[in-house]
Amino acid sequence: MVRPPKHSRLLTHGQVWAALDRLAERAGLSPSGLARRAGLDPTTFNKSKRITADGRERWPSTESVAKALAATNVSIDTFVQLIGDGGGRGGPSVPLIGLANAAAADAFDDNGFPTGKGWDEVALPTIPDEHAYALEISGDTLRPVFREGDIVMVSPSTPIRRGDRVVVRTKEGEVLVKECKRRTAKTLELQSLNPAEADRTLAADDVAWIARIVWVRQ
Repeated sequence: MVRPPKHSRLLTHGQVWAALDRLAERAGLSPSGLARRAGLDPTTFNKSKRITADGRERWPSTESVAKALAATNVSIDTFVQLIGDGGGRGGPSVPLIGLANAAAADAFDDNGFPTGKGWDEVALPTIPDEHAYALEISGDTLRPVFREGDIVMVSPSTPIRRGDRVVVRTKEGEVLVKECKRRTAKTLELQSLNPAEADRTLAADDVAWIARIVWVRQ
């Protein structure tokens, strides 16, 4: 079980569970979604699992935390930071631009890094990617996953796996927010977040860059 060190009087059950909640948020998931991605029972991180039948606070198991970290590609050091500093809220700022403006020709360089005009700043969790940036969602086309005003943090350097939510820019300048369904040397298959919209399949040569969404503030 995950227990606080004896010399620490500050670490609480609530802090550890809150860190797991923030870990889920970084991946754009609910606590149950995080558990499923980690190969655990969907209720593992639910509120009801945080208290025993006799009313005592319960620590999450070391195994469940390890699986959650592996499933989200997050190090134990980053998880400790999520415990210790509230996930970096109020920490260093990252560039922010509205999704509607992200398709501007000068918004990104050829590597998918923020550049040009039109960028603001927002304080979000600290991640080990100096090129991380944030997009503010506009409109209803990404419902029910993302809604107007949600802010997603995007990490160009984080590896992408099937099932990750991603931002894709085509060589024609279109910016897409989708789920990575399948990626091969020749094609990129994307699943729409809105069931009313069709999925997309792009030729690899038509993709300028792809980056993973690692956190969302809703």
